[in-house]
Amino acid sequence: MNQEKIGKFIASCRKAKNITQQELAEKLGVSDRTIGNWENGRNMPDLSLFKPLCDELDITLNDLLSGEKVSEKEYQEKLEENIINTIDYTNKKIENHNSFIGLILIVFGILIAITAMTIFPSESSWGSIYSVLGAIISLIGISKFTRKLTYPKRLLCNFSYFLVFVAMLMIIDYISVINIHQAPRFSLFKVSGSNVIYYDTPFYDVVRCSVDQEKESFKVIKNQKYDRDNIDIFCK
Repeated sequence: MNQEKIGKFIASCRKAKNITQQELAEKLGVSDRTIGNWENGRNMPDLSLFKPLCDELDITLNDLLSGEKVSEKEYQEKLEENIINTIDYTNKKIENHNSFIGLILIVFGILIAITAMTIFPSESSWGSIYSVLGAIISLIGISKFTRKLTYPKRLLCNFSYFLVFVAMLMIIDYISVINIHQAPRFSLFKVSGSNVIYYDTPFYDVVRCSVDQEKESFKVIKNQKYDRDNIDIFCK
């Protein structure tokens, strides 16, 4: 579909009927700037405006999509060609719309995850909840880009992205524990003792010794079994 050719055809038909851009815009319920964009080939009219535009310019839909007056001899051939072009154009518009929405969801999801880890205290469950929510929203955005893939490939891509996203959150959490000395956000269990808190995370454990005291410290250790009633031994 040649937008520039169609735009010039719209302009010539409008001028042939002695209609200004403003007058045509008022009849179609759009702005004169929109008409100018059509005639300059920057974009196409919405599908819903095809018929009203043709009625105002006294042309057929086939003429409009061809960008010229179509003779009776070529009518059927041009009609079939224009139907295919219109379907392709519509599909591209839908694809571009999905891509735009997908990009917004990806960015929004990432922002939610980062903001959650920044605003909420490390021991607040809301931080981890909103971080995972951000991962899910971002995953929905990725799914917009993988719509054309076969179902197995699409499932693999989406699942891989989600795992990478969650892994990044875990890494950021681990770095925070090591460098900032704060409690892990993604602990599965938390056991409290006398001035000691043991955090059990999926990949490592953290022992917080001398809780809320001047000598408070954090120790990162490998996942291991522990006695809930005797966790003080990890601080000795």
